[in-house]
Amino acid sequence: MSLGIAARFARRELRGGIRGFWIFLACLALGVAAITAVGSVRAAIEAGLAREGAALLGGDAEMEFTYRFATDDERAWMDETALAVSEVTDFRSMAVVTRDGATERGLTQVKSVDGAYPLIGAVELEPDMPLGRALAGQDGLPGAAMDPLLADRLGLAMGDRFRLGTQDFVLMARIGREPDDAGAGFALGPRTLVATGALAGSGLLQPGTLYSTKYRLDLLEGANLPALEAEAKARFAETGLRWRDARNGAPGVAEFVDRIGAFLILVGLSGLAVGGVGVSAAVRAYLARKTSVIATLRTLGAERGMIFQTYFLQIGALSLLGIAAGLVLGALAPLALAPVLLAQLPVPAVFTLYPAPLGEAAVYGALTALIFTLWPLARTEDIRAATLFRDGGQSGRALPRPVWVGLTLLLAAALIGVAALFSGTWRLTLWTAGGLVFALALLALAAWAIRIAARRARGAAGQRPALRWALGAISGRGAEAASVVLSLGLGLSVLAAVGQIDGNLRGAIARDLPRQAPSYFFLDIQRDQMPGFLDRIEGDPTVSRSENAPMLRGIITRINDRPASEVAGEHWVIQGDRGVTYAATQPKGTKVTAGAWWPEDYTGPPQISFSAEEAAEMGLRLGDTMTVNILGRDITGTITSFREVDFSTAGMGFVMAMNEAALAGAPHSFIATVYAEPQAEAAILRDLANAYPNITAIRVRDAIDRVSEVLAGLAAATSWGAAATLVTGFLVLIGAAAAGDTARIYEAAVLRTLGATRSRILTSFALRAALLGLGAGLVALAAGIAGGWAVSHYVLETGFTVIWPSAIAIVLGGILATLLSGLAFAWRPLAMRPAAVLRARE
Repeated sequence: MSLGIAARFARRELRGGIRGFWIFLACLALGVAAITAVGSVRAAIEAGLAREGAALLGGDAEMEFTYRFATDDERAWMDETALAVSEVTDFRSMAVVTRDGATERGLTQVKSVDGAYPLIGAVELEPDMPLGRALAGQDGLPGAAMDPLLADRLGLAMGDRFRLGTQDFVLMARIGREPDDAGAGFALGPRTLVATGALAGSGLLQPGTLYSTKYRLDLLEGANLPALEAEAKARFAETGLRWRDARNGAPGVAEFVDRIGAFLILVGLSGLAVGGVGVSAAVRAYLARKTSVIATLRTLGAERGMIFQTYFLQIGALSLLGIAAGLVLGALAPLALAPVLLAQLPVPAVFTLYPAPLGEAAVYGALTALIFTLWPLARTEDIRAATLFRDGGQSGRALPRPVWVGLTLLLAAALIGVAALFSGTWRLTLWTAGGLVFALALLALAAWAIRIAARRARGAAGQRPALRWALGAISGRGAEAASVVLSLGLGLSVLAAVGQIDGNLRGAIARDLPRQAPSYFFLDIQRDQMPGFLDRIEGDPTVSRSENAPMLRGIITRINDRPASEVAGEHWVIQGDRGVTYAATQPKGTKVTAGAWWPEDYTGPPQISFSAEEAAEMGLRLGDTMTVNILGRDITGTITSFREVDFSTAGMGFVMAMNEAALAGAPHSFIATVYAEPQAEAAILRDLANAYPNITAIRVRDAIDRVSEVLAGLAAATSWGAAATLVTGFLVLIGAAAAGDTARIYEAAVLRTLGATRSRILTSFALRAALLGLGAGLVALAAGIAGGWAVSHYVLETGFTVIWPSAIAIVLGGILATLLSGLAFAWRPLAMRPAAVLRARE
């Protein structure tokens, strides 16, 4: 009965419209829209990857091997299973151009293909020609197609010659598009396409050099991919085979999209939390205006429960309206921007309406609305009618009944749990939630401290009435300090944290590493080339240091005679092949943290020294056994020591090292790092490349620049998410300013009656806004720096320094935002006639 009456009252009150609830609706809708849009774009990309999986992969399935080509048995099984098979090799090399006695070199990612490539899709070339014709070449030289970026860098025109290893090629075309490029993963150098047969005399595919082979299979329509995968892995379990198929044609892209999407949704959830502050403020303001209505209902015998239900239903209906508006906006925005997004995205996407992102965003919006409206609604339950009539609702308990406090906490826990479930990143979700709770608590404490400080400073304002009025307004009961500091401060806190994280990530890549990183990585140095290589490096006074080590690549297949994935889960070390080295004696500078290195002349069963940090993450102990597949051969060793490995220096670091007798007989090459003065780098590269054309040199600064480009894209996406949070905070700030409009009108009327000028009153309003903005900016800066440090230190595991330009911009932004919103609502109070205002207040 009570619920029916409450619903009737709620419906009647809603007939009066939604005046005063525009900020409420905007905050809720904007937060839901941001989450919906991010989720919809992620779903569109995932659908595109699923639909185009075979095209991205280059076939219905792919079998990949490291350091070698498929054996006769493996190739026979492929030919029996597939309608067609295409063989592709992939490796890095140096493209060399000699012109007028000068030599130019550029790092390139070489893809060599056979006549069947591509099985699906087509390679687009400029000028337009079949790939076979381009690779056939001219004038007795094999042809090549090259990425325009590399061709321009080397100054190559059509028909010009260049060299890979010891083989000359002629440039026949530029690459416009590769059908399988998105599934190729991260590459340090631009692409060059050649025919595999043309590399026979290049010296680039020798035993032990770093290359991989990929066999794409064109299968019968409707082929059972899981069954074929199981059969291939069972038949070639000990060969180091890696299998991919059209179910996930670009796993690296899919994982990246999933992770960045989850992160951006959490940033959007932060924006929704900022909007929640505005929602709570709007509900409090609305209930304050309904004082006389609530008092009348209580006087007529209405129970507390019915009053709560009446306004809960009203706010609930408005919340549903805001959520619905956000869902519509978030779903339609990607559809409207689909042509632009498709042109920018490097992967296919299918833009349509996806129910899952809409459902997730609706759940987020509903929980947020409940959390931020339940508290102010619950407090009306314990306020008596007499109290409401007497002082307009300013008295009563600060907190609602414990049951409502407990329910609010339960809903907050549910929101965190749902966010973790939807994002799939518990750790990041908990960090985000902890950061928001910390920021809200810090901002609430700061708002209280600002009021106390303003009250104490008021007396010291002396003969500066505008400042004294501003301080009095800030310190007064029911002042807007709490709303301004919470709304703007939380938005600025998120933006400050993102700015600090972004700045420190860029600093770690672009500033910190070059101080300690080598000038070059040299790959594919053959054993018989090492003496000459070392003579050139060690005799150069400009070289401060060099390191070298034998290099093999292996796949960890088993740990303690169990599949590695059962022991280590999805740890990155067992995902794909890893660099493996060997050493007779303990290398200089190596710190063993547990166990002991093997004797110098040890020739017994294989022993392994493993990275201590990764071993702890994988749950490894001394005495565990590990099986590593190298060149199709399984080698099982015992872990006898753990050692420190620092990957942050961009120097040489191997997760796993073995004794020399275990690996020395396998075909392999050497890698080396060279630390030299910048002015000597070009000469070192020239001499070594001329003497050993098969060697690949990777300039570390170029690699750092490539990584920085990727980080710049991530930073841009994150910054847009933080900007949405700040826009929500600014909306809340406008709502707070609008809610205080009545008080400012009365204040201006009183001051003008007492002789104050319009300019002095306006100055007082501006000072009030600026001081609140300064307070919000300073607190946000502290919260943002703390959050940025925590994420950098514990999540990203990088160093941290305060990025002061970003920090100063946050403080100035806080002052400017509050000043603009305050002045926007200052003109109306100054334009009102004092007599009319004071008569209406009687």
